[in-house]
Amino acid sequence: MKLGVISLGCDKATVDSERLVGDLVGHGAVITPDLPGADVILINTCGFIDAAKQESIDAILGAAKLKQDGTVKAVVAVGCLVQRYKKELQEEMPEVDLFLGFSDLHHLVPELAQRGLIEDPVAAHPGVRTFLGDQPHVRYLKISEGCDHTCAFCAIPLMRGKHRSEPLERLVREAQTLEAQGAKEINLVAQDLGHWGRDLGREGPKLPELLEALLAGTTVPWFRLLYVYSAGITERLVELVAGERRIVPYIDMPIQHATDRMLERMRRPERVHTLREKLAWLRGAIPDLAIRTTCLVGFPGETEADFRALLAFLEEAQFDRMGAFAYSPQEGTRAVQYEDDVEGNVKRERLEEIVEVQRAISAERLERFVGREVDLLVDRVSDPDEQGATHVGRVQWQADDVDGVTYLAQGGWAEVGKFVRARVTESEDYDFRAVALT
Repeated sequence: MKLGVISLGCDKATVDSERLVGDLVGHGAVITPDLPGADVILINTCGFIDAAKQESIDAILGAAKLKQDGTVKAVVAVGCLVQRYKKELQEEMPEVDLFLGFSDLHHLVPELAQRGLIEDPVAAHPGVRTFLGDQPHVRYLKISEGCDHTCAFCAIPLMRGKHRSEPLERLVREAQTLEAQGAKEINLVAQDLGHWGRDLGREGPKLPELLEALLAGTTVPWFRLLYVYSAGITERLVELVAGERRIVPYIDMPIQHATDRMLERMRRPERVHTLREKLAWLRGAIPDLAIRTTCLVGFPGETEADFRALLAFLEEAQFDRMGAFAYSPQEGTRAVQYEDDVEGNVKRERLEEIVEVQRAISAERLERFVGREVDLLVDRVSDPDEQGATHVGRVQWQADDVDGVTYLAQGGWAEVGKFVRARVTESEDYDFRAVALT
């Protein structure tokens, strides 16, 4: 069976896709990038915001058209959008063979076997993740599923359910598999990394113990923490990050807003004074720490004064990176009960302004690294128009995909997926330029 894969959404969804495809490969599937020539097309959908929903619907319709026009025998849709709207999707898209929510994924192999698309229903190599990206040296390890937070704007608990931690031993084995497949950087992802272990018993392991087990069980040079609420950043965790060179000094800590009124309205656990205290503590405890955050603008009830207070806090807090998005109501969330009283054009203007403010902050923050000697992880060979660089990679303060890159001037040839010792010579908004030292 030739399998075409379309994986949409966040890095956590990418992990889901790789695990699911790994199971199908264990049953004899062969991945093909040629979607029109595939026997089965699998789409892992996203349902987080309206734009993601539309992208997922377009992908499903595109796959269904390939089935109608070509050799594709079956189209399967899974993931967040399907979990939320399975009944509606089945009614609107009868040409799609299977819509499987998270609790139905175990039916995938039997259903394909029943259709004669998988010859052997017994997996030869079950559960081995199959890499789907372009850079096997950068991988993601999802350590838990679901979320116990009750943020008013977020539908993730409706799609993913309550928080469930993956067992420690299973995560170590998966990390060892990723390393065997060439991983030099493993990014830990979850809805909130700090919640890992809470459901494993009062005396059970927590995030620091998981990190220690991953360090002991692998030789992966870089581990990175993505998306951890400030409440989950404990003294033990900070001590570990500060003292362990293989955990890069980088934390992705979403704040969403910076007035107590808006934080309470959003049902966020933090308050402005606790955010200030946590930021000061982190920067004092972890040398050269880079902090990324996320902000939401245009939430119902956000006044111009609230927005200005958010911008002022960003200037004060000096985050190294920020992702931002404009509010859109999501069915089933608490916020849909609020009047969406911020006009669309105002949301767009605020989004553009906050991104520009953070661009200037990031540019200023990056200047402090100019002149440093660093280890650079080479991600790719440069394109001809990248201003004299021979390679493009990242230093420890740059996360894959969401942050900037480092353009490397290399005297010789560097291998993709390897580390190069370099000196940072220039910073540009979100990016660095560097020269190789070896």
